[in-house]
Amino acid sequence: MSSLDIGIDLGTANVIITLGGKGIVINEPSVVAYDRKKQEVVAVGLEAYKMIGRTPEYIVAVRPLQDGVISDNDMTEVMIHEFIKKVKGSVVLKPQIILCVPSSVTDVEKRAVIEAALSAGSRKVWLIEEPIAALLGAGVDITLPGGKMVVDIGGGTADIAVVSFNGIVHSESIKMAGNKFDASIIRYVNQKFKLLIGEKTAEMAKKQITNVFDPDGSRKMDAKGRNLVDGLPSRVEITDIDMEKALREDVSTLISAIKDVFEKTPPELVGDILVNGIIMTGGGAMLGGLPQLITHALRVPCYVADNPIECVARGVAKAFSCSDQLLDGFELVSVYKYK
Repeated sequence: MSSLDIGIDLGTANVIITLGGKGIVINEPSVVAYDRKKQEVVAVGLEAYKMIGRTPEYIVAVRPLQDGVISDNDMTEVMIHEFIKKVKGSVVLKPQIILCVPSSVTDVEKRAVIEAALSAGSRKVWLIEEPIAALLGAGVDITLPGGKMVVDIGGGTADIAVVSFNGIVHSESIKMAGNKFDASIIRYVNQKFKLLIGEKTAEMAKKQITNVFDPDGSRKMDAKGRNLVDGLPSRVEITDIDMEKALREDVSTLISAIKDVFEKTPPELVGDILVNGIIMTGGGAMLGGLPQLITHALRVPCYVADNPIECVARGVAKAFSCSDQLLDGFELVSVYKYK
């Protein structure tokens, strides 16, 4: 692996970048702050994230990736360019880049990602699918026969895949992940307490007090926002029971998607997964009680990989050294001709 090789986990919530043998060098929110008056980018990443909900009307903090795909090409190009510039510093040479994409990404979406990387100054670009990268990052040997199932829950999508002999046997990608969880919490608090809370408050509740398996009301926090009845500032106490109710439908959708993958997987591989268990990666894997709920609902052992948020990024870095072994989910992008 060259010292200039750059691996990018281009996530809906966060961008994680690895460089050569240094490992992870950037882990920042996928946010761009844009000044409409001056028509220029004000900040990218963490600095832009701090501006969400706190800017005048002419400055907008946008997430250029929605549900795991690029929704704003221009802002994504700017974001990737700024991050690569941070990593490269004053180095003039063009790097090789591996970009991670969801397993269900379309050709159009692939091209948008590739063009963003090429315009940012890369020499060569590869794509790797999230399930492959997640398993590599979790330390799983995907070259061996036998089924391995990974559930990678990011900010925009949850990728569920069965892998054997280097290849993806079956996979599904659903738009049910961290951002949807936040939206469900906001909606629940809105409906039950008539309180409008912000995205950051919902995310904090999700991380700190959620228990979707056996909530007992012991985990609590104050949620502050605007009262929808009188319009004044207000606060309420929410518990892990509230979180379970808010996320019940979302979690059921996720479990149903895992069941669908099982139904389309050869029985021999299903037997392997029963022994090996389900590996969970991504920030959503840390949702309180989720592994236990999946184990209970599917009667299959389920565990969270070490440092699940960085699994995909670590897998992308490993992919440089084993590109010749990867069959599915890994491709040289030179097949696309750009003008």
